[in-house]
Amino acid sequence: MAKPVIAVVGRPNVGKSTLFNKLVGQRVAIVEDTPGVTRDRIYADCEWRGKSFTIVDTGGIEPASDDIILSQMRRQAELAIRSADITILVVDVKSGMTATDQEVAEMLRKSGKPVIVCVNKCDGVGDLPDDFYEFYNLGIGDLIPVSSVHGHGTGDLLDAAFEHLNFEDDEEVEEGTIKVAVIGKPNVGKSSLINYIAGEDRLIVSDIAGTTRDSTDTLIENETGKYIFIDTAGLRKKSKILDAIEHYSVLRSLMAVDRADVCVIVIDATVGFTEQDSKVAGYAHEQGKACIVAVNKWDAVEDKTGHTMKEFTDKLKQDFSFMSYVPFIFISAKTGQRVDNLFPMIRDVYQQNGIRITTGVLNDLLGYITARVQPPSDKGKRLKIYYMTQASTNPPTFVIFCNNHELFHFSYQRYIENQIRENFGLQGTPIRLIIRERGKDKD
Repeated sequence: MAKPVIAVVGRPNVGKSTLFNKLVGQRVAIVEDTPGVTRDRIYADCEWRGKSFTIVDTGGIEPASDDIILSQMRRQAELAIRSADITILVVDVKSGMTATDQEVAEMLRKSGKPVIVCVNKCDGVGDLPDDFYEFYNLGIGDLIPVSSVHGHGTGDLLDAAFEHLNFEDDEEVEEGTIKVAVIGKPNVGKSSLINYIAGEDRLIVSDIAGTTRDSTDTLIENETGKYIFIDTAGLRKKSKILDAIEHYSVLRSLMAVDRADVCVIVIDATVGFTEQDSKVAGYAHEQGKACIVAVNKWDAVEDKTGHTMKEFTDKLKQDFSFMSYVPFIFISAKTGQRVDNLFPMIRDVYQQNGIRITTGVLNDLLGYITARVQPPSDKGKRLKIYYMTQASTNPPTFVIFCNNHELFHFSYQRYIENQIRENFGLQGTPIRLIIRERGKDKD
């Protein structure tokens, strides 16, 4: 159900990052002539022939190096290869085939994954240089001539990659099944929660942070419906990601959010809200996902009174002010306390994320709320709002046409958003407002 993954690997300074940027269509990776500039793996979504996939850039591989940084880069590349559906090996036609190219090719051969050899820096027109054919000696895959600087051959490269990619997985999910990503920082009880829901020790549970290295799917069916729970590795601050395996884990965690319908953000009640919780929640919010905050380990909170939960909730509302729509639930994955209440909440926020409101109903509301609170004015010019319509769902996105974009202050946009929520019950999902000036094609 995840997007297919293509890893771009090769020795240092063969043009991997330039190729990555060309394929992605923007300058994501740092490009320098100095070997080893790309140390961490970088990933981005790509689209070709109407299909979406993920492409991963890696640091240059030096198989025989004992240098600590280069060894870590090699390990990252190995993990990228392991997580990928296909690998693109980039070589440099101007340098010719080297011993390092052969060693990297041998690493790829052992992986058992499909490989395409991208012979980069074929910048000229006409016949291919004689050195191009030398790379057939690698014996691991088709050769595609490419100029990553000019973009020549990149289409042929992606066409060749598509021969090895499977885009059918998403269609295997039965209609009506809700995909739920369980996300949060390490050691907050994500795996314990899914184990309780599944009624078995489906996932490894350990007090050691970072036990879950990959995303794992668990199918759950009960009286409320069908769900696929995606357990993910904990998301850490980048400065804390010292082990290359954790780079791989973060990649999979973010991809799990991308393919989920609902995100359950798990936080530790004994620790409370942290900056990293806001980063985790912020990514789900930016992706427009329906969200629930599950406060786990509530059974371990000592000295509770009749007001403890309300006080905790009031504090969380302040902490999550950037996503004020999110509902909270206090659970214990260890004892099962209130875990069953998660299911109706998941289904509710899922339905809200996909709600569609007719234009007529929206404009009836718009007339009421603009009469109740007049649109703002500036220097004698008043904002005029003509009409509103819903452009899309997941998340609900509304386009509002007006006479002057600059007069549409953020505070008034927030007022309209709050009124939409209040009247249509949109709690648990972000809302997007797109402001357009009538007769103009700009936001």
